[in-house]
Amino acid sequence: MGSKIMASDVKVEVVHIETISPSCPTPPHLKTTNNLSFFDQLVPPIYIPLLLFYPICSSGDDFEVNDINHRSLVAERSKLLKTSLSEALTLFYPFAGSFQFNDSICCNDQGAVFLEAQVNCPMSKIFDKPDLGMLGQLLPNDHTSHLLQVQANFFVCGGLAIGVNISHKVADASTLSKFINRWAAIALGSPRTIDVVPLVAFGAASSLFPPLDFLNSPPAPTPTSDMKFDIKERCTTRRFVFDGSKIAALKSEAASASVPNPTRVEVVSALIWKCAKEASRSNLGSVRPSSWCQTVNMRKVLAQTLADKDLLGNVVGLVASKTEESSSEAHDHDLRSLVTILRKGIEEFKEKYRNGVRGEEFCQLFMENVNLIMKKDDTDSYSSTSWCRFPLYESDFGWGKPSWVFISCVGSKNSIVLLDARDGDGIEGSLTFNEEDMAIFESNEELLEYASLNPSVI
Repeated sequence: MGSKIMASDVKVEVVHIETISPSCPTPPHLKTTNNLSFFDQLVPPIYIPLLLFYPICSSGDDFEVNDINHRSLVAERSKLLKTSLSEALTLFYPFAGSFQFNDSICCNDQGAVFLEAQVNCPMSKIFDKPDLGMLGQLLPNDHTSHLLQVQANFFVCGGLAIGVNISHKVADASTLSKFINRWAAIALGSPRTIDVVPLVAFGAASSLFPPLDFLNSPPAPTPTSDMKFDIKERCTTRRFVFDGSKIAALKSEAASASVPNPTRVEVVSALIWKCAKEASRSNLGSVRPSSWCQTVNMRKVLAQTLADKDLLGNVVGLVASKTEESSSEAHDHDLRSLVTILRKGIEEFKEKYRNGVRGEEFCQLFMENVNLIMKKDDTDSYSSTSWCRFPLYESDFGWGKPSWVFISCVGSKNSIVLLDARDGDGIEGSLTFNEEDMAIFESNEELLEYASLNPSVI
């Protein structure tokens, strides 16, 4: 055995790049354009980063793989990933297209970029206190002309990490999880028959939720002096893991007459919000109004006749919950009150949009909430996304289910991403705050009673 590899010594070398085209050409009647819905138009032009880790054995332990077996393993798995990806792109054909600014996807079969990379350490090195900065090397970068980018990372132990970057313009969490699981099922040997559900579902969203013309124009350049946030502000990201048993205790603590059965996401969100507010107050010396903006899967909000659960693309909303505090009337919100505020916001949102969505009205509310997130000069605003209950841990390509799934924050200051832990009971959180707030937040005794700061994955 050689000397221990430090996180800074981990090297990821891309050794091969190619474009993967759909296995069958997109039918002519679908190939010209796939119109965006107004939900697609409203999401930002960013890429969603996803990592799925597959050790050589299910325990996550490393064992030696000789050079001949390693080369054979890499060649076999790389071929399987590319072949199955090609077939999956036939079903999810917009992913292989090109973006026409905020209007449509040209389904021209230009394909997805596929990178093959070698990692100079065993996967256990990544699993032991994960270095979130280093994880970015496992994701494809600088290939933004493709809506879908995949990087297959092969570790010296034989383990594999699949890194995916997908344009938010063609997929939300629901759509991406469906794609990953379908891709995995094809690799595992499911029938190659192309069913019609994805083909129909992509066009359905723009029919139900037509695009808005005024969202098609590129935004005018914004002078730096008008920006509501300090681009020089230094932020840091930390990973926190909430064990299932600790969440159960937290739910008991947060239950009230108003919300007798809070959800996992509600109690974890309330605790993060509470501790973040305390960190901000400690640094500023005063209490400011605070908001918690969370994404909502509209498929679960709208009546079934309006939004089929298989709708693909983006069908997401944004709900803002607020605490109206000021230095003159400062008071603490306990977990119960914050859970109640979060629940009330969701229930009012559901009631408002259960029977339909008017594009202009929804757009106005969405943009108001986005502006609330960006307005950081007199309000503490937090942006939260939950990937919980999306079955990413079910994606088996033929070498078992992933031992770890990681989704990084794609936002800026005060961004929170929540994801199921592997056991389905716990929750992992990826949190980005400014350095001053994070220093206080990560040492909060109440937080650490329920969460572990970046523990080992296995």
